[in-house]
Amino acid sequence: MAVEIGQAAPDFTLMDGDRKEHTLSDYRGQTVVLAWYVLAFTGG
Repeated sequence: MAVEIGQAAPDFTLMDGDRKEHTLSDYRGQTVVLAWYVLAFTGG
């Protein structure tokens, strides 16, 4: 699914480093910054 500039992001759930799940809709109305590291926790 492609998201165009200016569209709201679709709802999704991700797990943090402490294995706690975070769902985008739980942060509605707040600024959310998503950062990821390609080789984090892979041993590479």
